Amino acid sequence: MAGRNDPHGTNRDIRGDFRAEIREFLGTRRARVTPEQAGLPSYGGDRRRVTGLRREEVALLAGISSEYYTRLERGNATGVSESVIDGIAQALQLDEAERIHLLDLLRGAGTTRPPRRRPAQQRVRPAVQRVLDSMTGTPAFVLSGRGDILAANPLGRALFSPVYADPLRPPNNARFVFLDPHATEFFRDWDQVANDAVAMLRAEAGRDLYDRRMTDLIGELSTRSEDFRRRWAAHNVRIHTTGVKRLHHPVVGDLDLPFETFPLGADPSQFLLTYTAEPASASQDALNLLASWAATNDDIERSAPSDSESAETPD
Repeated sequence: MAGRNDPHGTNRDIRGDFRAEIREFLGTRRARVTPEQAGLPSYGGDRRRVTGLRREEVALLAGISSEYYTRLERGNATGVSESVIDGIAQALQLDEAERIHLLDLLRGAGTTRPPRRRPAQQRVRPAVQRVLDSMTGTPAFVLSGRGDILAANPLGRALFSPVYADPLRPPNNARFVFLDPHATEFFRDWDQVANDAVAMLRAEAGRDLYDRRMTDLIGELSTRSEDFRRRWAAHNVRIHTTGVKRLHHPVVGDLDLPFETFPLGADPSQFLLTYTAEPASASQDALNLLASWAATNDDIERSAPSDSESAETPD
């Protein structure tokens, strides 16, 4: 991913950036699928230079010529049909998130002018903040596509108090995961959380390689975190909408909290994130205790940004 803070120092043209991403993404997808997994015959005397599929094998499985697939993997995405994309997705065993990511990259590679940047500021509408505040027993947040916490209700700020300890605003999930030493204690499944954070950033970045705030974040994390660099190079993408977070809160201890995310249709690249606890569980007791602590502790309130401050700082 190119940009002002590109860790590789590259400075390609617009379509060149997307073409490089296509090449690296498809290359990593080929490398993970063996001929046996793809249903191709394997010959004992066949000395392979690659552990995954060869380009000609992907082309065979996708029903296209080897020359055409090679041009496509090199980023020549002009006029790629839906049937070709479906064939490649099936050959490489792409999941839905990976297929969408490939479509985003192909679309970008076919762009002849700079793609439209998202607004520099993201603000949470007052009506959405009121929805958050009405969810008194549920930690709730509004996040941006790059993981900024744009708004939260009081219980959400209490739950993520270690994240809010960072003085930078808005707090950012990926920055906390990779740059804050407390993250490995707060997230009991830190390794999985780290993988998910990078995969979601990679998917979001594929929609617009020229989002300045995204390139700044990727540059910062790449410069300061070897863990991030290694995961970023894998080109994994993921749509992360539901699951269970296993947290260790400094005040109430361990919590296992199922979460759900909901896109905010009127606010592109924003989504609502909620956490709940199983009724009558230890996590529910801990969440109730956290709510009582939040109601009597104003430190979280003082450190939390107001609605007007929840937007990203203008350039």
